[in-house]
Formats: sequence, C-alpha cells, structure tokens
Amino acid sequence: MESKGVMIVTGSARGIGAATALRAGQAGYHVVVNYVTKREAAERVVEAIMSEGGKANAVQADIGSEDEVLALFEAADRFGQLTALVNNAGIVDQAARVDAMDWARLERMMRINVIGTVACSREAVKRMSTRKGGKGGAIVNVSSAAAKLGAPALYVDYAASKGAIDTFTVGLAREVADEGIRVTAVRPGIIETEIHASGGQPERVAQMASQLPMKRAGTADEVARAILWLASDEASYSTGAILDVSGGRSILP
Repeated sequence: MESKGVMIVTGSARGIGAATALRAGQAGYHVVVNYVTKREAAERVVEAIMSEGGKANAVQADIGSEDEVLALFEAADRFGQLTALVNNAGIVDQAARVDAMDWARLERMMRINVIGTVACSREAVKRMSTRKGGKGGAIVNVSSAAAKLGAPALYVDYAASKGAIDTFTVGLAREVADEGIRVTAVRPGIIETEIHASGGQPERVAQMASQLPMKRAGTADEVARAILWLASDEASYSTGAILDVSGGRSILP
C-alpha cells in the first residue's frame, strides 16, 4: 500500500476519532492516535490498525495545553511528513441552561474545543504550507449539528464552540487555499458514541432516534468515512466546505 504520509487524529481513543483512525490506517496513512488519559483504548486502536498491515503510534497530549500540542506535533514529525490533520478532540458537559454555567466550565469548553483546534491547525499549517517549504495537506475539523441548532437548555456553550469551528474552517480555508492546504469540516448529528454519557444523557441516542428524518442515529464509522473522503484527493477541489453527516437533523426547523 502506498504511504499517504502522516495523519494526526486528535481524541482518537474512542468514538468518531477511533473510527477515523482505523479508516486512515486502511487508507495508507501513518496514523498518530492521540489520547489524553485513555492509554489502553488508544493502544487497542493502534493494534487494530497494525493488525491490518497499517502503521500507527499512540501519542498522549491534551490539546487544551499549548505545550502538549507542541509535543504532539513534534512526536508526529518523527514518523514522516504530516499530510493530514483531523481536529476531532472535543468535550461536552452536563446539560444545563446558560444561567447555570460557571466560568470554569465555559473556559474549559472554549480552551479545548476552540483554542485547541486553532492551535493544532496552526502547527499543521507550519508543516504543510508550500509557502513554508511544505508539500500541502488537508485539515478536517469536526463540528456538530448543534452549531446550527443551538442546543438550548442543553449545551449552548458546546454549540457556540462548534459554531466557532465552522467560522474558523471557512476563514482558514481561504487563508491557505493557495498554499496547498485544504480545510473542511463535518457536522455530525446524533451519533452512537460515548459522548452522550459524558454529558449525563446516556439514553439520548435512543430517545432522539425516532425524531430524526432517517429515524435512526448515525454510527462513528459513517462520520469517519466522510472525514476520510474530505481528506483524500477525491475531494481535491473542496475547501471551506462543511459537510452535514446528521441523517437530515441539520435541516430541521
């Protein structure tokens, strides 16, 4: 299999990130499986990639820390030329109204979901930009249907952070379009992952499924396939695009 260079997938020990890492390994990338605390889960993803003949390494880093972001990219440099970055790492908090959210929650949400994504993209541009001696590449950001729906009385702060990701995607895409870098995003809807439990709503997928236009939740692999397409040469004339992978949820009134 022809090598496609190095792909960093942030937050890839589980869920959409893990599914993306597995697909990337199958596609020929040397995958950097990033995790914060779930080392064993990350190592299982690495083992799964390698069992199919792919290449992968697990690298610990909290993208909410600049020092750790720098260390993540320095580690990735040892594996070859960075050609793709998937900004998947993100958090959600307990369902709450805005007037019940404390400062610490808001700061953590924006630091990880927004600042971390921008910082990772900054480091990727330094390595990919033809203006800086790079060979180009692709950045795919993971947004959310919440960016369009607002998530009232649930996670308005999370929705706002993903709205920022949408705007960042368009702005960065235009900034580096003539430097060999494409920047796109996916907006997942209700997807069967552990993030709902971490937000205190483990039954949310089952409760929401019947309300969706397609009458079912999506899978992490369905989102991963969209991400890999956007990162691939098949999407060579797409930049600044944001692809809804929401079973029609994003078009609901």
